[in-house]
Amino acid sequence: MAYSVLAVTEQRDGTFRKVTYEILSEARRLADALGGDVAAIILGNDIQALAEQLSGYGVNTVFLADDAIFTNYSPEASSKTVAELVKKIAPKAVLFGATTMGKDLAPRVAARLDAGLATDCVALRVENSEIIARRPMYAGKVISEVKFSTSPVLASLRPNVFAVTKNDGSPQVQVEKAEIPVAQSDLKAVIKEIVARSGGKLDVAEATIIVSGGRGMKDPENFKILEELAEVLGAAVGASRAAVDAGWRPHSDQVGQTGKTVSPNLYIACGISGAIQHLAGMSSSKCIVAINKDPDAPIFQKADYGIVGDLFEVVPKLTEELKKIVEK
Repeated sequence: MAYSVLAVTEQRDGTFRKVTYEILSEARRLADALGGDVAAIILGNDIQALAEQLSGYGVNTVFLADDAIFTNYSPEASSKTVAELVKKIAPKAVLFGATTMGKDLAPRVAARLDAGLATDCVALRVENSEIIARRPMYAGKVISEVKFSTSPVLASLRPNVFAVTKNDGSPQVQVEKAEIPVAQSDLKAVIKEIVARSGGKLDVAEATIIVSGGRGMKDPENFKILEELAEVLGAAVGASRAAVDAGWRPHSDQVGQTGKTVSPNLYIACGISGAIQHLAGMSSSKCIVAINKDPDAPIFQKADYGIVGDLFEVVPKLTEELKKIVEK
């Protein structure tokens, strides 16, 4: 079987992350343009049943790297397994998610393969049988087009940018074992335990709606009004670097150049001035709403809708009105 694209999936506690389906859908589109098949790899422990969940997303073959060594993410084991599978099946492209794990794994695989890597891509296309990637540069000030001089092409995809396409009538996926031996001696470090964040809060990197607060929130307790708005909208709560540096929110909530890059359908910025470092992390949002009492705040230059006013008056009223709409 000739594989055009290998999709590197991400799963956590037996559940695929949303970006996995975005990667698979884009892999299918690229494979159709290149005239080949799509393979996917799942890394984990006791993951046989997971392969069935990929049915309908255009995958022809799922390779299972099923071993206790993959119970928690292992940089050395994962990069060796993916790189060796690439050498074995020789795809034209390998796709990762531009997530916390993907940003660690993709360059390690690229180094093992001595191949080029385009990170945080927002678009891919095929021209004359050549893959061309589009990605932001210089904190999102420009969008560059990247051509590859090495093979295979490696690219990581920005979450929430690529559309998910499912075809329930597609054939059942073929499941094979990766059969790439990895020993404890291959590991330089071992993750013993992952302590999950309490409360089961939605990750800003995967949320389709985000309500973010900045220095204008004045106090950590004031984030309660954003949490109330987020609850009504089914949104995640984010924060600017200023709010995180002040200790008001955990770093996992930070949006920006030194935090997480997000692309939600709706981004509501409350009390955020709009420094370039913050804009770099959220400028690709499909709709941006800014609430700030300073009419000259830079965030308004990027916003689709702007409200000049005191967020402590505007946000509660907005929450109240949205509750009425949701109840209807």
